[in-house]
Amino acid sequence: MERILVIGGARALGAAVARRAVKDGYDVVVGARDLAAADVLAGEIGATAVRIDLQDESTIAAAAEQLKDGVDHLVTTGSAPHDVRATDLDRDKLVTAFTAKVLGPLLVSKHFAPVLRPTGSMVLFSGVVGWRPGPGSLVKGITNGAVEYAARHLAADLAPVRVNAVSPGVIDSGAWDRLGEAKAGLLDKSATGTFVGRHGETEDIVDAVMWLLRAGFVSGETIHVEGGARHRSA
Repeated sequence: MERILVIGGARALGAAVARRAVKDGYDVVVGARDLAAADVLAGEIGATAVRIDLQDESTIAAAAEQLKDGVDHLVTTGSAPHDVRATDLDRDKLVTAFTAKVLGPLLVSKHFAPVLRPTGSMVLFSGVVGWRPGPGSLVKGITNGAVEYAARHLAADLAPVRVNAVSPGVIDSGAWDRLGEAKAGLLDKSATGTFVGRHGETEDIVDAVMWLLRAGFVSGETIHVEGGARHRSA
């Protein structure tokens, strides 16, 4: 049975990937900063849990040691948005955002390279904002765009381990529930900005991730799952 570690796997898209992976017959390890939340999900779906905080390299190293008998696939979904204009940038929040999307996954590759089996893969998470510049999305756009280059260069560095990225559009994953009644308007607006006439669903992203795990001749690529939104005018 292949083992998959899902970092950020205790909530939202990460949890959805973990759930599907269990159903598809993988040995799933839920990695999260909040170990209690990871334990709850792991107990619910028949997985195991490990503490990984992308902001703390020591937790990454400890997890790699804990899983030193081997990992086939690694998915990292971490993010830490800092949605402000350039004049309002906060250095600490800026570093946190880059660590969640770029520096953290690079440190994951550092510690897990000896653990990842050569037929395995890594899947990083980017986002459509990297290709749709706009006021207030400076940090999210640059970090998401950087993930594309991270996947490409890590694929060369870790070969034959495959490294790819998924770039979601606006997805109804639960992340927008905090908007209350305004959520419906945001999703409707997103739908009109795609070629397919709808917003994304969690299963759209999970399908893409699971395909990449099995796509043995795909490496160094970013798979855009956003209905063509980046090709539409803003």
